[in-house]
Amino acid sequence: WSVESGVCLHTLQGHTMRVNSAVFSPDGATVLTASADNTARIWCAQSGECVQNLQGHRWDAVSAVYSPDGALVITTSEDRTAKIWRVESGECLQTLKGHSMVLNSAVFSPDGATVLTASTDNLAKIWCAQSG
Repeated sequence: WSVESGVCLHTLQGHTMRVNSAVFSPDGATVLTASADNTARIWCAQSGECVQNLQGHRWDAVSAVYSPDGALVITTSEDRTAKIWRVESGECLQTLKGHSMVLNSAVFSPDGATVLTASTDNLAKIWCAQSG
């Protein structure tokens, strides 16, 4: 949506089930969505076209956020995992396993070296972004 005019600039179509989260990249060039279709997608903010389809979760993708430099994203899922992906290639670099229930959210630290996950298992966990 345009803040100035209130006009919808693009409708991001491609997910086959509800979209659970959406965020802009740090530079505003792309948008990241997470969906109940088990995927996250990266979209060009200028054109609205999907540039990456991140597939690998077995159940709903609940949330997705960028690293501070925008080079990586982390997704969380109802499959009790978080996954770290390279934006440029769509490659899954790490699968973080250790929660016993749904992961609600995750975020990178300001320097991008660690990630924080939150789960309905009443736990938050801090992980090394590089090694898991």
